[in-house]
Amino acid sequence: MQLIRGLHNVHPQQRGCVATIGNFDGVHRGHQAVLRQLWEQAARLQLPVTVITFEPQPLEYFAPQQAPARLTRLREKFEWLRRFNVDRIVCLAFNRRLAQMSAQDFIQRVLIDGLGVRYLVIGDDFRFGRGREGDFNLLQQAGRRAGFEVVDIHSFMLEGARVSSTRVRQALQQGDLTLAQRLLGRHYSMSGRVVHGAKLGRQLGFPTANIQVRRYQTPLQGIFVVEVSGLGGQPLPGAASLGTRPTVNGKQILLEVYLLDFDRDIYGAHLQVSFLHKLRDEIHFSTLDALTAQIAADVRCTKAYFLQRQNVISHLEQKLN
Repeated sequence: MQLIRGLHNVHPQQRGCVATIGNFDGVHRGHQAVLRQLWEQAARLQLPVTVITFEPQPLEYFAPQQAPARLTRLREKFEWLRRFNVDRIVCLAFNRRLAQMSAQDFIQRVLIDGLGVRYLVIGDDFRFGRGREGDFNLLQQAGRRAGFEVVDIHSFMLEGARVSSTRVRQALQQGDLTLAQRLLGRHYSMSGRVVHGAKLGRQLGFPTANIQVRRYQTPLQGIFVVEVSGLGGQPLPGAASLGTRPTVNGKQILLEVYLLDFDRDIYGAHLQVSFLHKLRDEIHFSTLDALTAQIAADVRCTKAYFLQRQNVISHLEQKLN
């Protein structure tokens, strides 16, 4: 898959595509349904599937203090879109120039001259251009003149409600990881590189991998049962803390993972942490001894979770055999 940053990096031979436009935050099941629509048309027209997205996301540009926590950073979004067979991501810098571009100019410069879009899937409530002047009807009219088809996204529903990034975010904030999994079609995960930390976990007897999350805010916080990928073979079980570590007056959000029965130097490794179950919220402990006792209890609960899961799997396998 290709990541193209800015229209100026689109080569003439890359023009012509089926496309959609959006933040694609989380790449949830609603987004996946859009991609399936595009796959069908890409096969019919023999053109690449292209996702047009923005960095930063528009709300982060216009109202950064009100912007919700992202489900996925750009690298994470890139990896999920690659897994869902997107051929190209065209990432447009959302800056003053793009924010002031008229809807007609966006259509002409980006969709027609820039990418040569032949088929566009878009939400019927999608707005774009200076002052949000452009809408679905304007795109359809422009498509008829320029020779590309514009169709609306079929909403993907779950339990009577539309699947959306906002709904995923709400489930995560409430600690409902089961609902988040159903909305995403997978466990929610975050990824980053293992870096050196303060080594407090090691001092307490529970050495952790400190993972860069590069976020000012996250859609979930607390103590979790997790699985970690990126160290070869099967995912490894662990317990994770995601938050500001109130006991030591932390300010920055950190993701710290204690891997069960694991003792290797993994500094520099890029890991993906999948959140399976929430154990509890972060709380302040009056002493490090109290914190250590609680970590030990969290690890026992984590081991019990994986043991119970293995027992369920073994029971199912016996029934199938």
